[in-house]
Amino acid sequence: MRTELPNLLPILSSAVGWEEIEQQYDEMVKYTAAMQSRTADPEAILRRFARAEVMHPTYKALSELGRAIKTIFLCRYLRHEAFRREIHEGLNVVENWNSANGFVFFGKGGEIATNRIKDQEISVLALHLLQASLVYVNTRMMQSVLVEPKWSGRLTPEDYRGLTPLIYAHFNPYGRFDLDLNSRIDFDRQAA
Repeated sequence: MRTELPNLLPILSSAVGWEEIEQQYDEMVKYTAAMQSRTADPEAILRRFARAEVMHPTYKALSELGRAIKTIFLCRYLRHEAFRREIHEGLNVVENWNSANGFVFFGKGGEIATNRIKDQEISVLALHLLQASLVYVNTRMMQSVLVEPKWSGRLTPEDYRGLTPLIYAHFNPYGRFDLDLNSRIDFDRQAA
């Protein structure tokens, strides 16, 4: 089909090796079942595949199967606009989440700078606490604004779709925070 689709030539490569997949199918199922049942470690299987100078036939078949799956995904992506929108909306959410994480987890460049498991666990738990607090406070603030008729009447369905509790421009991560666990934020009294 290369002559029929000249605009796709830059992205086309060789055809998927279906024969290799068919020949190695039983081995592929065996390795998959071993990983699924946790009787084999994925790293150990990859080491076995990488040990020889020549590419392991099962690894080559898995690679061909991956190419087929990727091709099916790309065809679906190119054909269905709704699928593209769904993917991009999900990417926007994840990118926004990562941006918020980078903002609140700013120490040492936003990286976990230790190899000690306990310290890593404490850092990740602290990040989760910050994330949950950020989302909770923002959600409560948005609810107190949206309960007012003048604001709820102005928003369109597209505006509601764009609402996210992952905003952080109003937070100051640098400084001193005094916690009074005996008092609560009075969201109802805050002016919109």
